[in-house]
Amino acid sequence: MPRIPYVTDAEAGDTPLVAAIRKRRGGGLLNLDRQLLHSPAFAEGWNALLGAVRSGLSVDARWRELAMCVVAVLNTADYELIHHAPEFVKAGGTDAQIAAVRRMASTPIDPALFDELGNATIALATQMTRAIEVDEATFATLRKHLGEAKLVELIGVVAAYNMVSRFLVALGVEPE
Repeated sequence: MPRIPYVTDAEAGDTPLVAAIRKRRGGGLLNLDRQLLHSPAFAEGWNALLGAVRSGLSVDARWRELAMCVVAVLNTADYELIHHAPEFVKAGGTDAQIAAVRRMASTPIDPALFDELGNATIALATQMTRAIEVDEATFATLRKHLGEAKLVELIGVVAAYNMVSRFLVALGVEPE
């Protein structure tokens, strides 16, 4: 059960904001949106930020989605993992890789499952989520593979999805 009731379609209405969210979502509102709409100003900013993170970045979707899944597992945000694990596989990840990520809270990931960039992406998401700081070796590896602009984007993805997972977990948002 969510800790705050979801905004219904009738309560959401047909405002430009709701139309923009529906457009980004392909027509419907997710339970996440129904929580955000309790604060239209917050929902508007969220929609703009996460819209850019999801569709406006140049960093490869595979690494973006991998980072999101790692954050979801570490923060026990099942809702987030349910939405992003299929996107990771669609972007080139494997079922074995996502299975390892799902178990990472209890079983270390076999580094042989990922290449150097994948392992560095996992390290980045783990370090930022657990300790905030990123070690120099991880940073250097990512910089070598991504360059500065894409590295900034990947760091931003991890930061944004830590925000998302904390919001989801605190409010008890349920998967659709």
